[in-house]
Amino acid sequence: MASASSTFKFLSLLVALFVVAKMAIAGDPDIISDFIVPLNATTVDGAFFTFTGMRALVGAQPPSAFKVSKVSAAEFPALIGQSVSYAVLQFPAGTTNPPHTHPRSAELLFLVDGSLQVGFVDTTNKLFTQTLQAGDMFIFPKGLVHFQYNADAQNPALAISAFGSASAGTVSLPTTLFTTSIDDNILAKAFKTDVATIQALKAGLAPKP
Repeated sequence: MASASSTFKFLSLLVALFVVAKMAIAGDPDIISDFIVPLNATTVDGAFFTFTGMRALVGAQPPSAFKVSKVSAAEFPALIGQSVSYAVLQFPAGTTNPPHTHPRSAELLFLVDGSLQVGFVDTTNKLFTQTLQAGDMFIFPKGLVHFQYNADAQNPALAISAFGSASAGTVSLPTTLFTTSIDDNILAKAFKTDVATIQALKAGLAPKP
């Protein structure tokens, strides 16, 4: 018959495993109130729960380069603690959303107009790709490298992405690797190329004056 001490240790282990599992699958921490009001908020009414920043997209001329319009906790504080955010992705003809990850959330993309080539790479380095048409949806699993590309040379594409976090985060691989201060020699060895090639890539990504 198991001792009280052994039973306690077993139950403690189960509780610990449960907590770790919850931490692994959670995007945002649970809150113990209906919503969170920032300290600098002076009035909480219907306007607090309304975001009007996307009105600028209605009837506007399409952008000349790929553009993301985010609605996260940074832009819309009412989202804090609600585990949800959105982004509108505008793809002029022939443009791409470069390979990137969202460390705190999966991404569910809905293609409103046009067509997109999309894909992600899993942890076994297997590539999953699909060509989407208007009305299609595609899921990019949490934390995996993924991309979107409008291969149509004539027509733009428009998509809306939903995230299971108020602050999903974005890590752009080209920006992270080539516009930060990682040493050129390290990058050259990692990519099995020379320093001149790395410097050319950095120059191509540098902000234009």
